[in-house]
Amino acid sequence: MRRALVLTNETARHWLRASLPQRRRMFADVPQADVVDWRLTASDVRGVATTYFATVAAVLAFII
Repeated sequence: MRRALVLTNETARHWLRASLPQRRRMFADVPQADVVDWRLTASDVRGVATTYFATVAAVLAFII
């Protein structure tokens, strides 16, 4: 028996997907999010540098 991958009858969809709310209605009342500012601060750079050097020191300690 061969079945088409795309169902042409909307009433034949899966019962779980049919019970879920429609996406348009779910996101219609959500206000637009504020623009996120992705600036790099000195604290971010210090954290990355600290993590990098701690990892290098740990790897060297295991090698030596």
